[in-house]
Amino acid sequence: MHTSTKLDEILGRVLKPGRYAGGEYNITVKDPAAVRVHAAIAFPDVYEVGMSSLGFQIVHHFMNQREDTFCERVFAPWPDMERELRREGVALYTLETFTPLHKLDLVGFSLGSEATYTNVLTCLDLGGIPLRSAERTDSDPVVIAGGHCAFNPEPMAPFIDAFVVGEGEEVVGELLDVFGQMKGGKRQDILLALTGIEGVYVPAFYSWSHDCEGRLTGYTHDPRVPRTVRKRVVRDFEALDYPRAPVVPNIEAVHDRISVEVMRGCTRGCRFCQAGMITRPVRERSAPKISEMSAELLSATGFDEVSLVSLSTADYSGVECAVRGLIDDFGVQGVSVSLPSLRADAFSVKLASEIQKVRKSGLTFAPEAGTQRLRDVINKNISDEDIFSAAMSAWRQGWSRIKLYFMIGLPSETDCDVLGIAELVREIRRQAWQLDKVRLSISVSVASFVPKPFTPFQWRAQASPEQLAHKIAVLRAALKMPGVKLSWNEPRDSQLEGLLARGDRRVAEVILAAWTNGARFDAWREERSHTAWEQALAETAIAPQYYTNRQRDYNEPLPWDHIDAGVSKKYLMLEDQRALIEHKTPDCRREKCQRCGIFARLLPEHAGYGSCYHD
Repeated sequence: MHTSTKLDEILGRVLKPGRYAGGEYNITVKDPAAVRVHAAIAFPDVYEVGMSSLGFQIVHHFMNQREDTFCERVFAPWPDMERELRREGVALYTLETFTPLHKLDLVGFSLGSEATYTNVLTCLDLGGIPLRSAERTDSDPVVIAGGHCAFNPEPMAPFIDAFVVGEGEEVVGELLDVFGQMKGGKRQDILLALTGIEGVYVPAFYSWSHDCEGRLTGYTHDPRVPRTVRKRVVRDFEALDYPRAPVVPNIEAVHDRISVEVMRGCTRGCRFCQAGMITRPVRERSAPKISEMSAELLSATGFDEVSLVSLSTADYSGVECAVRGLIDDFGVQGVSVSLPSLRADAFSVKLASEIQKVRKSGLTFAPEAGTQRLRDVINKNISDEDIFSAAMSAWRQGWSRIKLYFMIGLPSETDCDVLGIAELVREIRRQAWQLDKVRLSISVSVASFVPKPFTPFQWRAQASPEQLAHKIAVLRAALKMPGVKLSWNEPRDSQLEGLLARGDRRVAEVILAAWTNGARFDAWREERSHTAWEQALAETAIAPQYYTNRQRDYNEPLPWDHIDAGVSKKYLMLEDQRALIEHKTPDCRREKCQRCGIFARLLPEHAGYGSCYHD
């Protein structure tokens, strides 16, 4: 452990020392000598972002529920703290007992965004752990990673010993059983044992081949391990345990509130949305359970806001009952309710109006595309009328400002579709003016579309930075109207995200080179270094266009072919073909089952699970 004197000196010289001080309310501290497994869960972003992650809290809770395990927390240090740690020769440490990472048995990373990959390398290096899995010895911690990015693990495969694919609550206990039984044994034996756990992928036992032109041709695997790694799924969501006394941050977090997960999965079938595909099937918690959880969490933390979390909370079947119950139970105490995901329809506005009785907040809708044609292509089942109705309903109920979220660079998009965003905004302003003779303030946020694995668009070419820059210029000119503010992301950022999202194992060398060149916090505009990545691409002779701006054939091997996310390739191909003819696919919670494969492949014993599917 580090001496408190040296740490005190370091913390006196950095921005926001509360990020690194530990000692928060509700922390779990155990005697490392009294447990079998001493671990840390690492979030590769700053403290205030990581402490807002519900998934991070859940895994931390499940590990510490075991008497034989002590799980601490660690976060990526901001560049000023990294410099101080390196200057003083101090290893990155855990927040509970200030233990250097290299002294642990297990370090697990939460990978929710490709933009955090270089921060993983920072944490490993500062923690005294060799960057490459192949260079670690029996005395080094085993490094594990999970999260949505684990569905294409290959870009990070050389740095991670094992990936957890799917929902970690089911896997954590089995992982810790293996560690508890084999602690002190040979590293290779432990890794081989981990491959026997469904949902665990160990890259060392798989290798990839390429043809003479460098194109991926497939993979081989050690005969002792499964050819395909199937994701893990929590079957009984209602009974699933949850963090009952989450750690209260030392400093204000990005989301300073309690989060209650009301539903997992989504069946709307938006063809651009990876989360909606890889989190199937839909599972819900009951309204009484949500009330019980909220009461316990509010009492344990002192927060004054409850956020009802899911991919699409307005689709949760008990949302009205849950919202009404929470307001009735806690509104008099000044506790507010927030719904972070709303549909662009009048029903969602009605819900939002209910929760404004305690505290007013902003209102955000996501039409995604500016024309009905393009919304049909991406299977975003809302109409212009839905959007206008939602905006006017918001106006009538007291909102003078709304935010609209769109994407550009979507498959088959034309300049007419881009201009459709401006036409949609113009019509909303016109209707608001007609209604009340007052102009509505509208913020328009535009993101560049990146095709992701396990979506119908995983084979599609990504728009180039030049094409995206043109689209932004067209939109900027068209949106020059009073009361409208436009924001967008840098086209080069989407190119980088696309490289990391659909890359194969060779992309790991680019990540390492970029990190060596100084890349850190790639999700943060003030820290992002395009120069570091451009140098890395030149040094490794990797052409990003091979991974981004190229249409793939359906028969082409994909870097994630060894991962089974539940949805079948046949279903994804069919959805891509439906996009070509602008054909919509209905939500199978409201109409017939679309046979995506989730039950046949992963849960055959639960056909009709949760009454959300009809098989």
